[in-house]
Amino acid sequence: VQLQASGGGLVQAGGSLILSCAAPRSFSGIVSMGWYRRAPGKQRDLVATITSGGSTNYADSVKGRFTISRDNAKKEVYLQMNSLEPEDTAIYYCRIVNYGSVYWGQGTQVTVSS
Repeated sequence: VQLQASGGGLVQAGGSLILSCAAPRSFSGIVSMGWYRRAPGKQRDLVATITSGGSTNYADSVKGRFTISRDNAKKEVYLQMNSLEPEDTAIYYCRIVNYGSVYWGQGTQVTVSS
């Protein structure tokens, strides 16, 4: 199962982007949705997650700048990224937990120029 993520691109420092990711319509037990990222030469790290009940969790480095949200009817998750910094440059992956299984998106590149 491949999750479809979109919204990446090239933006100047201080700019904004919004990422989106859609789960398959067949998913009926989504527990949590989230975003992770892998910067060049680094491991993949958590950016933000949101549970089915709406509880959110953010990496310290993005608190106050990024906002995660979800549309349960559309089975989509979004990441609004504001005040982007060059350090946010990475491949961003959406992650969805449906019942006990974890699914990843193919990744979308975000590049922030200084």
